[in-house]
Amino acid sequence: MKKKSILCLFCTILLLGVQSAHAARIKDIANIHGVRDNQLIGYGIVTGLNGTGDDMKKSVFTLQAIYNMMVRHGITIDPDNIDDIKIENIAAVMVTGTLPPFAKSGSRMDVQVASIGDAESLAGGTLLMTPLLGPDGNVYSVAQGPITIGAFSYGGKAATVQQNHPTVGRIASGAIIEKSVPMEIGENGILQYQLRDADFTTASNLAATVNKRFGAGTAYADSPGTVQVKVLEPYKDNVVDFIASLEILDVDSDSTARIVVNERTGTIVMGKDVRLSTVAVSHGNLSLIIREDPQVSQPAPLSGGQTVVTPQTTVDVIEDDGELVLLDMEKGVSIGEIANALNAIGATPRDLIAIFQAIKASGSLQGELIVL
Repeated sequence: MKKKSILCLFCTILLLGVQSAHAARIKDIANIHGVRDNQLIGYGIVTGLNGTGDDMKKSVFTLQAIYNMMVRHGITIDPDNIDDIKIENIAAVMVTGTLPPFAKSGSRMDVQVASIGDAESLAGGTLLMTPLLGPDGNVYSVAQGPITIGAFSYGGKAATVQQNHPTVGRIASGAIIEKSVPMEIGENGILQYQLRDADFTTASNLAATVNKRFGAGTAYADSPGTVQVKVLEPYKDNVVDFIASLEILDVDSDSTARIVVNERTGTIVMGKDVRLSTVAVSHGNLSLIIREDPQVSQPAPLSGGQTVVTPQTTVDVIEDDGELVLLDMEKGVSIGEIANALNAIGATPRDLIAIFQAIKASGSLQGELIVL
């Protein structure tokens, strides 16, 4: 069953690799320069906790925040007696959020709340009005509302039961945007598309696709990561429509052949373009030889057919200590074929990781091996 599961996993990965050969839309592989999110942060107080808040003797900043809040609301407290405040249902938190592009004043955004003191849980708490600031120190949003944590923590002196993280929560649509970030699209009549994965071939294909649709000279790639697109005269006053017509164009994207492995989890992800040259593999008492034997298909006389060459892959598995024989191959073998063969003889994912690392070290792997 384990062998079948591993084999199915590799088959799925290979099928996904084949599907990725299709063209991708521009909006899926590139962003317009300047259209970006902005991170916000703020310091707040959560109230309404059932005795699971900060310890005022240890979390001094929480006690100071409560004192400042009460003073702002007209509640007089003797500063000399501030240490006498005993509250267990309040916790100091950091509130973070992401301001989306083109967000206008009055719209809402999600925020995440995380305890910075020694609170045991934020379950049942309510975040008080918290200004969220940008890197420039200006307030762009204000958050407030009940917290959803999706976790629990219960117990007594002898034992406790906890699931997930009860000191981190979220408020869906819990912040109101007060100020938007100005953005200019098509400034100076130029749109700059930034590829999410820089690649010379993809950048060239993107420019060629735009020029084919809107005319020569409309776009050009100035680097493997950016493509400049001129806003055409009919769209000078309606850049949005021009961008909408651009982002749906299909582009043949390309990338470097890669294998990504994670030794901690035994995860292996392979790109479709990874290939192996002549190679013989021996792992433990298992030996594997893969060779490519092209076969010629000859049509019958006077049949009108054509002579074609059909590839045929031969896999030999040796389980004893016999000597390996290295055979030359005229063309590279897919790494998926090696993976399937190794799975068939019982190699585990960690065995495959070790084998791939050894193949890369031998110089027989045409691709990049990334170890996490």
